[in-house]
Amino acid sequence: MSLHPTLQPYADAWTHSIEAISELVQPLVEADWNRRTPCPGWSVRDIVSHVMGLDSEMLGDPRPIHTLPRDLFHVTNEQQRYMEMQVDVRRHHTAPEITSELEYMIIRRNRQLRNESRDPGARVRGPHGPELPLEESMRRHAFAVWVHEQDLRAALGRPGGLDSPGALVARDVLLAELPAVVADRADAPRSSAVVFDVHGPLEFLRTIRVDIQGRGTLETSPALGPAATLTLDWETYMRLACGRVTPEAVADRVKAEGDPELTEAILRHFTVTT
Repeated sequence: MSLHPTLQPYADAWTHSIEAISELVQPLVEADWNRRTPCPGWSVRDIVSHVMGLDSEMLGDPRPIHTLPRDLFHVTNEQQRYMEMQVDVRRHHTAPEITSELEYMIIRRNRQLRNESRDPGARVRGPHGPELPLEESMRRHAFAVWVHEQDLRAALGRPGGLDSPGALVARDVLLAELPAVVADRADAPRSSAVVFDVHGPLEFLRTIRVDIQGRGTLETSPALGPAATLTLDWETYMRLACGRVTPEAVADRVKAEGDPELTEAILRHFTVTT
């Protein structure tokens, strides 16, 4: 048996992103590993360590036994403590140690994916500990690795990958969160619609319709007379949704039309992952 067809897009996305990350970091000098990234509290080294930690858990490796320092200002809850463990344990590793571990991890994960024969619904350990279906685990993992590829590109001044297989996975992951953003968090009026017009390397037009019960649904058809329309480029959409920038920082890249209170509320609650 081989990888189930529904899992292949996530394997392809991970492969493309992890190879891009490897290519980005291989030539770095030591000082570049300490550059700040858009991910709060994390350097280039920390991002790569985090990605390796995620892949280590996908492989089923035991988690490191390590005590976190008490002065990590960006660690404020148990989920962040869980994620920080794989990062902090590698903070004193040299660049050759990091790149060697990354290359070995890629070899091991490629072997795992070639031999993966489990059903997409099989329960596996998730990236945050609890079990979840294999398909969902691979989807989340492909999304996370692509987002961190973008973190590294931003830190190193090497843009790209905005229309890659990982970008397509990220688009669908982030769009799935839009109904909750508009209907629940921004409390859009019932029986209304909000349009998102996204341009750039990935272009798409989506409508969130809010029914009489206040439930939001994602649609591909445009809306006539929407309560609000937000027009922005894909990179800005992704950076906002992933908590990498504030609405104020990219105000010049977002065109908001319609109810100003509603558009402000949507942008204020736009972040769905960090």
